[in-house]
Amino acid sequence: MDESPGARSDGEGSGPSAPAGAALTTGAVARRLGVSPTTLRSWDRRYGLGPAVRPDGRHRRWTPRDVAMLETMCRLTSAGVPPAEAARTVLGPVGAASPSGAQSPPARSAPRTPVPGERAPASGDMRQEGRGLSRAAVRLDAAAVDELLTSAVESYGLAVAWQEIMVPALHTVGRRWASSGDRYVEVEHLLSWHVSTTLRRCTPAPVAHDGAGAGPVVLACVPGEEHTLPLEALNAALGERGVPVRMFGAAVPAEALTAAVRRLGPAAVVLWAQARSTASLPLARHVAAAEWGVKGARRQPTVVLGGPGWAGRATPGMVRPSGLRDALAALTAGHRDAAAEPPGR
Repeated sequence: MDESPGARSDGEGSGPSAPAGAALTTGAVARRLGVSPTTLRSWDRRYGLGPAVRPDGRHRRWTPRDVAMLETMCRLTSAGVPPAEAARTVLGPVGAASPSGAQSPPARSAPRTPVPGERAPASGDMRQEGRGLSRAAVRLDAAAVDELLTSAVESYGLAVAWQEIMVPALHTVGRRWASSGDRYVEVEHLLSWHVSTTLRRCTPAPVAHDGAGAGPVVLACVPGEEHTLPLEALNAALGERGVPVRMFGAAVPAEALTAAVRRLGPAAVVLWAQARSTASLPLARHVAAAEWGVKGARRQPTVVLGGPGWAGRATPGMVRPSGLRDALAALTAGHRDAAAEPPGR
């Protein structure tokens, strides 16, 4: 959510005390307009509303014409116009937002739309955004944390934002908490809450399953396990791919998990264990041995073991993905193969 711009704009010119030809940094423009630098970067990535001139070097520079367009964007969004519609207005009839008599800024290439689940190599920008997210959490700045998380998902896609920004920030906060007693427990709780909120906001409506073909993917924490964030990320990413999911969340009792598996006939069951003390191989084997269907055409689920609690344990016949990307690949392919399998096999 954007704050109202700090300087009044009538759509004519770039605002007070901006000398002709002056170029400003992103931070200076953000302070001038009363928005965050993250918002400006998000508008650039999503809508192509960035500096028309980018000289060599690490830092961007915004011209008066660029600032005038941003002022119009701020004015429209603060009036309730959705950002995408406001950006189309600003970038369409550019003359309405440009100084009188100025030529339209050069055409910009369309912003790249992230492919859901695509993993990009961690860049300096992503590492910096992860550090910024950690600092915002330490300040207990809930508005900034929410904006940074939303911008990360919009800019990079859910899977990349989770692996390259959210997880490193959670680890940073967790290490600070562990090294200083309970001084930063409120920071960890605040960041976890907002990560969970962002993941659920990005989760599509559940995909219906009529009982025919491959069953859904069951996601569950083992008994005694309360860490659900990785499963929430997997739930959202599978939903993006149209894979039916049944999410059971934290600390699912063994009896309830077994009953759900027999009732649903899932293509796969993901068991999350954060700690070695909660990772139960007997439970995993029991779930893997569950059967359903008519005699002669019995089916069993693929068991996927997620989390560091399973590390170093022999798990023949079970899948141990190294991260979200591997889990997505295995579950998506497995569900597709199960759906293509002819009845009676």
